[in-house]
Amino acid sequence: MVLIWNMLAGGDSEDCAALVALNSVFQIVMYSPLAYFYLKLLPGLFGADTAEVGVTMWDIAKSVLIFLGIPLLAGIITRFALIRQHGRAWYDGEFAPRLGHLAIIGLLFTVVVMFSMQGEKIVDNPMDVLRIAVPLLVYFTLMFLLSFILSHRLGFKYSESATLSFTAASNNFELAIAVAVGAFGIASGQALATVVGPLIEVPVLIGLVYVALWLGRRYYTGDSTVPRAEAGVAGD
Repeated sequence: MVLIWNMLAGGDSEDCAALVALNSVFQIVMYSPLAYFYLKLLPGLFGADTAEVGVTMWDIAKSVLIFLGIPLLAGIITRFALIRQHGRAWYDGEFAPRLGHLAIIGLLFTVVVMFSMQGEKIVDNPMDVLRIAVPLLVYFTLMFLLSFILSHRLGFKYSESATLSFTAASNNFELAIAVAVGAFGIASGQALATVVGPLIEVPVLIGLVYVALWLGRRYYTGDSTVPRAEAGVAGD
């Protein structure tokens, strides 16, 4: 989804794709150790009973490898094999767009299935939803603004600042859903939290697209990478 927010805000598409790829590789390597730290080591430092978590580092690593590792490996093999057979123009112009539609369908299917199983919990526990929503709202906003301010002060162009800000503010809830379902079960409270996440992320990040466009026109005067104000996009 970060690619969509970046596109709407007029960010640098190539930089965004590179950052997303690097982020995916980083998640494959570090997601499991970080999850183990937060679920096992950190609670133990404060005297919490980590036995209640009931998952191992391998449970998390297995979900990450299935969700990110297999598609990454398949993508590498497919890209090199099909480009060699049909050429780069056919791959980028015909095959990749069609495959992208299938990925969106798969994600929507997962979300629909989870909502069908978690919908009653969301309605019956509004305070739990609120407790999940408020920290996420604060996180998205702070990460976006801090990244944008830092990028601006370092002298980056608008397109680069927008790309860095949306990359920093976004979350891989698709991976979170996969890990929560694989490690805790589809009816768990952890799975509920991962379903609520995209409900908060989508409207907030869309709102931040307008914030980015306003910041571009306000603080990047003369920068050719700032999108021109258009009806229905920049709010003018």
